[in-house]
Amino acid sequence: MNPGIYAATTVRILRQLRTDHRTVVMITLVPSLLMILLYFMYQNVPPGPDGRSLFDRIAIVMLGILPFVVMFLVTSIAMQRERVSGTLERILATPLAKLDLLAGYASAFSSAAVVQAGLACAVAFGLLGVAAAGPVAWVLVIAILVAVLGVSLGLLCSAFARTEFQAVQFMPVLVIPQFLLCGLLVAREDLPDWLRWISNVLPLSYAVEALQEVASRQGTTGPMLRNLVVVVGFIAVALALGAATLRRRTQ
Repeated sequence: MNPGIYAATTVRILRQLRTDHRTVVMITLVPSLLMILLYFMYQNVPPGPDGRSLFDRIAIVMLGILPFVVMFLVTSIAMQRERVSGTLERILATPLAKLDLLAGYASAFSSAAVVQAGLACAVAFGLLGVAAAGPVAWVLVIAILVAVLGVSLGLLCSAFARTEFQAVQFMPVLVIPQFLLCGLLVAREDLPDWLRWISNVLPLSYAVEALQEVASRQGTTGPMLRNLVVVVGFIAVALALGAATLRRRTQ
């Protein structure tokens, strides 16, 4: 990687993102608005035997899932738009390395993910009164990492799409199964063996487990840190595979 080219690529993408007002609104506001919607959905649900509301249990996990979904969708479409417009092919005809390009995209959208996660956490813990046994700072860190995971997987999937519509089609293939098997709807240990094996190779499962650790245990726990290491590993692998599969010529 060339640090100068990488930095210039990141700045270019941030400038483009700043002018796309609808995308900015989607990235920054949609997770927070959905958290508010969830609050009113569960407002009249009685608390569980431990005194915690169902909203508290779900909200902390959704602080990771919602940024993941939004960033995957936005990143995969944005990258595909570069390819369809011919911008990507012109860029790749220069000495720019593929990893410089993907790292620039990852950094730019990850910067947006920091704002997104920070605002969503502020709404959840400040406005909606969500409570966690562990430090709120860890929830923020995990939410940012999961959003970056969505960015890296979006970049990877965009390499296999020819149109923006095809990029969206990866949602039901890659994102929805992770949502169903991550442990939010049914505990992973209660899944049938073959579904639990699938869940074990899906990155969102580890992010949700880390958030559940923060929600239920005080301080920093070993399982939480191990899950975060796994998530970081998935991010690195996705970016590496994205660089390896990125075509220099649009077919």
